[in-house]
Amino acid sequence: MSGDPSSTAPPTGKRLAWLSLGALGVVYGDIGTSPLYAIRECFHGPHGMATTPGNILGVLSLIIWSLILIVSFKYLVVVLRADNQGEGGILALSVLLLPAKERLLQPAGKMVALLGLFGAVLLYGDGMITPAISVLSAVEGLVFAAPNLKSHTISITLSILAGLFLLQARGTAGIGRLFGPITMLWFTTLGALGAVHLAAAPEVLAAFSPVYGFRFFAAHGLAGSVVLGSVFLVVTGGEALYADLGHFGPRPIRLAWFVLVLPGLLLNYLGQGALLLRRPEAAANVFFEMAPSWGLYPLIALSTAATIIASQAVISGVFSLTMQAVQLGYLPHLQIRHTSPDKAGQIYIPSANWGLLICTAGLVIGFQSSSALAAAYGLAVALTMLITTVLLFITMRRLWRWPDPVVFPLVGFFLIVDLCFFLPMIKKIPAGGWFPLVVAGLLLLLMDTWRRGRHLLSEAVDARLPSVEAFLRQITMHPPHRPRGTAVYMARDAHALPPALIRNYRANESVHEQVLLVTVETSRFPRVPSRERLKIEKIQEHFYRITIACGFMETPDVPKELARISEADNGITIDPHTTLYVLGRETVLATDKPGMALWRERLFARIARNAQRAMGYFHLPPNRVLEIGAQLEI
Repeated sequence: MSGDPSSTAPPTGKRLAWLSLGALGVVYGDIGTSPLYAIRECFHGPHGMATTPGNILGVLSLIIWSLILIVSFKYLVVVLRADNQGEGGILALSVLLLPAKERLLQPAGKMVALLGLFGAVLLYGDGMITPAISVLSAVEGLVFAAPNLKSHTISITLSILAGLFLLQARGTAGIGRLFGPITMLWFTTLGALGAVHLAAAPEVLAAFSPVYGFRFFAAHGLAGSVVLGSVFLVVTGGEALYADLGHFGPRPIRLAWFVLVLPGLLLNYLGQGALLLRRPEAAANVFFEMAPSWGLYPLIALSTAATIIASQAVISGVFSLTMQAVQLGYLPHLQIRHTSPDKAGQIYIPSANWGLLICTAGLVIGFQSSSALAAAYGLAVALTMLITTVLLFITMRRLWRWPDPVVFPLVGFFLIVDLCFFLPMIKKIPAGGWFPLVVAGLLLLLMDTWRRGRHLLSEAVDARLPSVEAFLRQITMHPPHRPRGTAVYMARDAHALPPALIRNYRANESVHEQVLLVTVETSRFPRVPSRERLKIEKIQEHFYRITIACGFMETPDVPKELARISEADNGITIDPHTTLYVLGRETVLATDKPGMALWRERLFARIARNAQRAMGYFHLPPNRVLEIGAQLEI
């Protein structure tokens, strides 16, 4: 990571064009659906302003400069430079800021880790709200065209969402090829619709002057700040620009934004404003009022496709974030399926998928309309953006080593902008903004319980283990039975004996002819080059310690890695047909011992029982696995 361009050659020509087209569908799906509801909420929502020319130009000025300052400047120019070997996202950034595990023991390190983790779990709440509000907005457009369907709004929305989540198990490779062209058509349509209405009222172009934004606040005072919660809806997809950095790289993302996305959004918002200047009563459905009568149903169909694409992008982002959390030890092992043989980033996590479906459906049923959901939407993203600014400040000083005269004014400006949006949104909490905060709080508690419980479990296990030296002396002085073949013991700690080895030795008085102690360590980088993945240490004859380095965007395949050892000249011979993988499986018993509250220990025990077994997580062959269990109190 650095403040400089990546060392790899940036894409050019046709490759740049194709990557930019792909970025349209994945990166900009969320921000691209904001025109469906953003301006409507400014003038027709719970805190809607009167549709006077001064208010219209003032709100448009705020929207224009939000897109320029937050998305174009903060994210596209500055934040995209903060990559973790090409990967973006708040969790990837926080991991890179803590290169050594020892830093977690320091108060500053704990604060960075907590900030990054809290910013990440906030995105889960956004991942639940985005599909609900986007699809519901498109279906409400259908109701606008056919009022007799009003009573079926919820059922139609739930049907679309159910179909979307059911398709996740099949993978998105085929559908994904359509995302870019459809989204390009969507942004082109947005721009064309806006241009038509802009031509009828070109005076709306005056909104480019920030003076109208200042006049808006001068006229309304603090009451006018409430509308910022609705204005912020136009930039809620901004964090996705950073999170999806690893899929396309900065150049295609920037090209797509400045060439098509930003012009399309600006034209559409200006067109909506122009329509309101001429017909203030259109505020209730201003987006669909822009369409000519012959184009209403095609626009509804296209907007529905756009909202499905936006939802798909958010769902894929949640899958990616969940895999990172598992690899970094914040969550237990979960079933992760790779849905594409070519693209490692295309994954499917059943538990995350069904959890999102249940929560999204609950939001649709509970809030009933996109306007009601808008009260819950944006708060989580605003807080995440604020956290990103704080982490960016640390990055600029610690990693990029930019001079303070540059860092402080720049970060200070970002903080002022972030706080201007975040503070008014606090009023959204009673009206629904509590939902993403509750989701984030519960997930944070769950993750902290898991990490703390694993630490207590490790202490309980280590207390029963002899040192490596003591064990080797014992089997040298009293040679056990040595069955032929190789035994692979999965070790949690690269410097300690696996509990399963000791249990097997004590129960059967045997140690295999060749023993491999294998530890999988998660790197602070997203991916680890093949030449750096393996570390082999010979402890004594036919007794080896092997460490496999795995990036936090990768899933470990132990047999595949061990096969690479066989190809090298390391004195190790591995025959898959005679290799036995020995795993330890601990049953956790909650007690009143010091450590965690009893209810949290019980929660940890329940999570541990339902976690994916190590055999599946490490891709071990089922017919070559032996599990040795034990009960442990924490």
